Amino acid sequence: MNTKDILYELRTKMGLSQDELAEKVFVTRQAVSRWETGETVPGTETLKLLSNLFNVSINTLLGQPRQLFCQCCGMPLEDEIISRNGDGTLNEDYCKWCYADGTYTYSNMDDLIEVSVKHMAKDGFTEEQARAYMKQRLPELDYWKRYKELGDNGEFDRFKKQLIDEINALHIEGMPELKSLNALVGGYVNLEYPLPGGARAKFLDDGTTYLGNQLEPEFGGDRCFGVLANMDFILICTYTGGGENPELVLYKKR
Repeated sequence: MNTKDILYELRTKMGLSQDELAEKVFVTRQAVSRWETGETVPGTETLKLLSNLFNVSINTLLGQPRQLFCQCCGMPLEDEIISRNGDGTLNEDYCKWCYADGTYTYSNMDDLIEVSVKHMAKDGFTEEQARAYMKQRLPELDYWKRYKELGDNGEFDRFKKQLIDEINALHIEGMPELKSLNALVGGYVNLEYPLPGGARAKFLDDGTTYLGNQLEPEFGGDRCFGVLANMDFILICTYTGGGENPELVLYKKR
């Protein structure tokens, strides 16, 4: 699709008139009309406003002229998994798992490789193939080429270590020692827990990236421990395969 068709589709899907869209992005109705006839295309700053308004990447607005890849892990990027900057705008260079709200979540290439290998092994790769591919691919990506410039001198790793120490200090019965936390997008881990009285509740935001891990119980059984945390809270739960039958063990404000 061309930009003119994409803008028309997004505008009508949101139920906006040309006048209403013009007001939201600080242009005239005539400018919107010219975009939708293909006479002109929005300028760079207006594209940023449109991206934020419609919650799609600028690449999508322009008809996807580029194939986007996360410049940290190499994953192909679709609008649903593109990361966000600290101000909420989309960052088309990274996925939600590698860059969250203005923070890079990986400072160690080996850690990222180990996390990636587990997922790639489910998609038909052997662990050896996945590890060899990632070891070749990651050094080619912009984040790892510019790590000394983009990194935070270990600040995020120190925060993760602090969280791990706090969680282990809770001494949850049956839960083994937590050794690592990985970036997890809320939409993938936002389970619905039963509450007293029959109500059910979710505690996370589907669009937010959290830190977490899954742990096998010390004493066996078919239930796993799930750990999730950020700067504001620690959540520990148990569930069966696929996140079924979740039970909340602990929700603690930090």
